Amino acid sequence: MCLAIPARVVQIGDGDQAIVDLGGVRKEISLALVEDVAVGDYVIVHVGYALTRLDPEEAERTLALMAEAGLTVQAQDT
Repeated sequence: MCLAIPARVVQIGDGDQAIVDLGGVRKEISLALVEDVAVGDYVIVHVGYALTRLDPEEAERTLALMAEAGLTVQAQDT
């Protein structure tokens, strides 16, 4: 079974590299498979690669469902 999760792009680096936020955890990933990604976009991440961009509302719904199921911790607005 594979798990791909939504993550928000917080920084775009050299080449195809980017930093994403996964519920407060930041991780470096590759954007080699996705075009035209900008800071603030949500992407689906699997094994360190962004697979596609995701609608922000869909990303938030998915993250909320995952948090409700106890799979992640949903970020709180401050």
